[in-house]
Amino acid sequence: MASGSAASAASSGVDSGNMIGVVDSFPEQIEEAAALAGSTRVSGEVSGIIVAGMGGSGHPGDMLKAYAQNIGLKIPVFVVRDYELPEFATSKTLVFAISYSGNTEETISALKAAIRKGCKAVVITSGGKLRQIAEQHRLPLILVPPGIQPRLSLGYMFVPMLAVLSSSGLMKDAAAEIRKAASFLRESRLREQARQLAEKMAGKVPLIYSSAQMGIAAYIWKILINECAKAHAFSNVLPEMDHNEINAFRNLDAQYYAVFLQDELDSERVRARMAITKDIISKSGVESTMIMLKGNSFLTKLFTAIQAGMYVSYFLALKYDTDPTPVPVIEELKARLKKRFGA
Repeated sequence: MASGSAASAASSGVDSGNMIGVVDSFPEQIEEAAALAGSTRVSGEVSGIIVAGMGGSGHPGDMLKAYAQNIGLKIPVFVVRDYELPEFATSKTLVFAISYSGNTEETISALKAAIRKGCKAVVITSGGKLRQIAEQHRLPLILVPPGIQPRLSLGYMFVPMLAVLSSSGLMKDAAAEIRKAASFLRESRLREQARQLAEKMAGKVPLIYSSAQMGIAAYIWKILINECAKAHAFSNVLPEMDHNEINAFRNLDAQYYAVFLQDELDSERVRARMAITKDIISKSGVESTMIMLKGNSFLTKLFTAIQAGMYVSYFLALKYDTDPTPVPVIEELKARLKKRFGA
């Protein structure tokens, strides 16, 4: 049960979708997700992997790309957020079409393109039109539990891809890593630490920074704050931001709060850049927090960073007296597009 402000907000109906319960159960989600793929596998040569997905359903592709780079996977991973696939997609391309709802128009279009091109396609969804297409064409289909927001379902949509790649002999088995990550999360104190951080960030524009290898975690923090707290947030990676964005701290036009997500295995130079950058922006009056990501594997640190971001965005939403679950502006946009172009 949520404590303090979280408990009172939940009791007053601000947390209509029980987001705090969903975030609390994230360790169980990633464990359950490991079994969703069953024996799903693809055969034949795979020269490239494409993950097609939008919004929260697109983040698993970025997570896969980061993980693949971390383990030195020889097969390139590409993330497509569009209606079409790249020209290089062929019968040797494995396409994961991911849409939590199953009705994302861009992903449906990308899946149809994969079918036309003869790609090896695997569908991950909770239902909708994507499920119908998969069943019609007898494509491998992985069904995830329905009823929660895509941005909170990252474990359900990401972990099955690892299982498929492992079953297909394309990647090492990550099952042990996933179990250790879930165990690590259960023992952490992320919720209380996130609540305290949200208190500091309230009323300010969050800036989330990380090394390139943890860039997807920083970006997910940004998106979670956008969708849950309904507030602006921005992310960037080092060393790139030190070649441009750092100049913006000379002429501040808003109140900012910076969060540095530092991996204990970041290079010495990146760690030094973070420390120096933190000092420089502090002289401009920008407060910041350095979060050291620890754990027994890259997956543990990635999942830790993501769950921490979920908690922070939740508590920040409560500070703004905002229901963190629904996204009415996005729904309005979809409705207007549907009215203009049809189903």
